Amino acid sequence: MVEPEIRELLIAGVHFGHQTQRWNPKMRKYIFTSKNGIYIIDLLKTLQCLKDARQKVYETVTEGDSVLFVGTKKQAQEIVSRETQRCGMFYMVERWLGGTLTNFETIKKSIDRLLNLEKMSEDGTYDKLTKKEVLRLERKKEKLERYLGGIKGMYKLPSLLYVVDAKKERIAVAEANKLGLPVVAIVDTNTDPDPVNYPIPGNDDALKSIQLITKMIADTVIEAKDRASSMIEPEKVASQQKEAG
Repeated sequence: MVEPEIRELLIAGVHFGHQTQRWNPKMRKYIFTSKNGIYIIDLLKTLQCLKDARQKVYETVTEGDSVLFVGTKKQAQEIVSRETQRCGMFYMVERWLGGTLTNFETIKKSIDRLLNLEKMSEDGTYDKLTKKEVLRLERKKEKLERYLGGIKGMYKLPSLLYVVDAKKERIAVAEANKLGLPVVAIVDTNTDPDPVNYPIPGNDDALKSIQLITKMIADTVIEAKDRASSMIEPEKVASQQKEAG
């Protein structure tokens, strides 16, 4: 994995924390200093935390498991959606639906409903319905797509969560904690890092900061998938040769 340089983090504004009166004392160990009433995050520690987080993501994906990206704040939605689709993982950007993890069986029923509606719209079923019925089904499909579109291929619980702004997504983090699922998250100076297994201290508000960190996580997923594929192929060839022999 190619590690970022401090200069990249500086340009992206990763080091800018919140105002000094808005802080969580548990973030003290990640703070370098304060300037003009703003906490400055220690980027050397950010680099190490990011390295640890990416290693965990790499190990998870290499083992064939999935990562769920969560970023429902306005400035994170487009970035998380785009990067997650690029690396082929799952995402939630509209809002976190309570019970997405802890009540996954119910969520799966809603996903199945969405997939069924998509099938109905494509297999000619709509042609047999009235315009009013079609309109009602389309509205239902659009609503489900809006909230569940990023996880409609997720048939089992993810093995890891990547979260932008652990404070805002505290319900998602709490659900993951309850199930023992590891969490990688950007934690700003106003956040309690304790519920996060792999905290990445950094600015969770600036577009460039969110983009840089999220892109690195997505790149790690892609690298891990490539590695997993390269490991599977020789095994497949060996198996075919054994069967042929």
